[in-house]
Amino acid sequence: MKTMKKSLLTALALSTTITSGAVMADGHMPGKGIKVQAVHSPIAEEKFQTVIVNKALEKLGYDVQPIKEVDYSAAYTAIANGDITYMAVNWFPLHNGMYANAGGDDKFYRKGTYISGAAQGYLIDKKTADKYGITKITDLKDPKLAKLFDTDGDGKADLTGCQAGWGCEGVIEHQLTEFKLRDSITHKQGQYAAIISDTIARYNDGEPVLYYTWTPYWVSGKLVPGKDVVWLEVPYSANPNGTDTKLPNGKNYGFDINSERIVANKEWAEANPAAAKLFQIMKLPINAVSAENMMISNGQDSVKDIERHADQWIKANQKKFDQWIKVAKKAAK
Repeated sequence: MKTMKKSLLTALALSTTITSGAVMADGHMPGKGIKVQAVHSPIAEEKFQTVIVNKALEKLGYDVQPIKEVDYSAAYTAIANGDITYMAVNWFPLHNGMYANAGGDDKFYRKGTYISGAAQGYLIDKKTADKYGITKITDLKDPKLAKLFDTDGDGKADLTGCQAGWGCEGVIEHQLTEFKLRDSITHKQGQYAAIISDTIARYNDGEPVLYYTWTPYWVSGKLVPGKDVVWLEVPYSANPNGTDTKLPNGKNYGFDINSERIVANKEWAEANPAAAKLFQIMKLPINAVSAENMMISNGQDSVKDIERHADQWIKANQKKFDQWIKVAKKAAK
């Protein structure tokens, strides 16, 4: 846990109003007097990376407002309309549809990649996988294998799935149809933190489990891939984005390796070159986010806790953080 604590990130709060950011002389703050409003989804584990961006914006002089929490689709619409300044959790390419529907590049500023290497997919407990030789999600077409993961007595496997509105539910639904799995798998949806907690409890009771998850997130710290659980492959790439999800090592888990990018209102970003440059150059290690998310799952989940996590990460990476601020200030001259 000591290593995880050292890796912790902290939270930032942003606020946004479309105001012109004047070029300031040396020693002045380019964001002085300009409000910034950040948003993330109701997933608490997205606050850490957002807080870090907010703290950087504060160093540039911006008047950072408390972070708002809304569903992704509403967030994109609000940013496009200028009601919100930015979001640090633009999942690329998972959110491509929502991004395009809200105006795409005409409405949004998006350059650089904030967090890289986010994996997603289906997993089952290793004990059941090894015993029955289950390696692919389509192995569950076999009624005998599907019944192993039945939690409600209907004979079908119950997949702890994706919360509605997150984007991942569209991929799962697409694949259930494409791979002809609807007769053998039920996509169980609900408040994800609650249904995955029930899944982990079943695992701890020695029962087989089948679930969807992603990284960075705390679940893979509780159920460790390769040790407690294994990823299931899909027979071929099939998703609404039409992308090839096969990895360089030949494995195919059905989902693109995503990144989290900072997306901002385009008009605001163009008027605030210091903030725009900051959004472009900031990079956060995915392992740092996962470590902080584990702290949240262990009870350090208040806003003050997450702010402290962010402060700890910044202190441990002060030179990098200071360099971001220096480069961003230059962009305003």
